[in-house]
Amino acid sequence: MRLVNDLHLALDQSQFSLDFQPIVDLASGRIAKAETLLRWHHPVRGLVSPNEFIPLAEETGIIRSIGDWVFCEATRQVAEWRRQYGLDMQVSVNISPAQLRHEGLDHVFWRSHLNTLGLSPRQVIVEITEGLLIDSGDERVQRQLDAFRDVGMQVALDDFGTGYSSLSYLRKFNIDFLKIDQSFVANLSPDGPDLALCEAVILLAHKLGLRVVAEGIESREQYELLAAAGCDYGQGYLFARPLAPIDFEPLLANGTDLRPGGRSALAAS
Repeated sequence: MRLVNDLHLALDQSQFSLDFQPIVDLASGRIAKAETLLRWHHPVRGLVSPNEFIPLAEETGIIRSIGDWVFCEATRQVAEWRRQYGLDMQVSVNISPAQLRHEGLDHVFWRSHLNTLGLSPRQVIVEITEGLLIDSGDERVQRQLDAFRDVGMQVALDDFGTGYSSLSYLRKFNIDFLKIDQSFVANLSPDGPDLALCEAVILLAHKLGLRVVAEGIESREQYELLAAAGCDYGQGYLFARPLAPIDFEPLLANGTDLRPGGRSALAAS
């Protein structure tokens, strides 16, 4: 109950911040996108895990205000980087299932905000999880997902292969990106089953006109196996940890090649 009360104050008291983790083009090593990650700096508890406060925000309905703030702040930051560095990178924003189920997204407001910033909706990727698609029979969910397409935003299916995977989802919904879960990347080996699964997902996605992002890349071997398999993008500690904007900017300013052996590759520390 105390956390719920504190959540109501967190936005007004500027206790939230965003980190950004680069999503790298595996062929060039350049940053193509960035995933937005919410942080809550509680004045007493310190850094509170999203796993702890997001469910509370969903239960109480505060998630709508938090979600709007995340969207506005993430796009504002990307617009600023565009002005500074001339990059048309995309920003990825995670959407809570509660936002979709309870009509918690104001697409008109979001589009108006993008217009004010001078950003194209194509520069925004909305990330949803497979579990959300179980509710695909819910007309509210369908309307919300269709609205993203109508506005011009792209949609990524996160944690693909970990829960309720169904090929019918890929046919039914307008998905642009599949994100291979890090559990499949963690144990990649040249002759292992996880590599075979990753290769199959990549091939399937490309046949359907989708692009693939591999999560949790931490080693040169993982990178090389995924790049050889034709994976389009990757993110993980091999390239960079989630970074505050001030720490993210040097990667943009220098045109950093984040591949292993690149000009300024960042290894996990």
